[in-house]
Amino acid sequence: MTGRITQLTQVNYGTFRGWVRALLGQAEYVSGRIDAHLNINPQQVQRLVFVCLGNINRSAFAGAIAQARGVTTCSIGLATTTGAPAFHTAISTARGFGIELSAHTATDIADYVYQSGDLLLAMEVRHIRQLVARGYPAEAIAPLGHWSSPHRIHLHDPHTLSDEYFQTCFTLIQSAVNHLAEQLRVANSPCINS
Repeated sequence: MTGRITQLTQVNYGTFRGWVRALLGQAEYVSGRIDAHLNINPQQVQRLVFVCLGNINRSAFAGAIAQARGVTTCSIGLATTTGAPAFHTAISTARGFGIELSAHTATDIADYVYQSGDLLLAMEVRHIRQLVARGYPAEAIAPLGHWSSPHRIHLHDPHTLSDEYFQTCFTLIQSAVNHLAEQLRVANSPCINS
């Protein structure tokens, strides 16, 4: 029984810590503590900016999915080295989704220039808090997982975790980006390229 629970946790949440953070993220959502980050105005969105820690897995993949959907986009990391390549497992997993990450290079937040109309899409609640602490407007920050199906505010970092969790994580990210892109397209958002 314990082995089965461990396996399900690793496949669905990456680690026990990922499972706990997913629960805490949902609690933040249910309690209304992140409501300021949930309502976007599609008409004001000029560019989607995907944010994670290293910009070599989650945000890199999200940016590539959005670009493939015709969305003006970029991706950044809160603690990375500009120019770092995508992680090898991210590259191989992305190929299964028809996405090529082999040419991706990371961008550290220090090398990112915020523009009016940027919507910063964070993978974790703690990333939202870091962005707010850095002075980015609360209304310009949202949790990407709010658009995923199933709904998952916390998209745990798959770095160095199992191939199975990479698949789960990237499936959630693809779902979220596709749903958000469709919402923006229907609303004629200027971030959608004709």
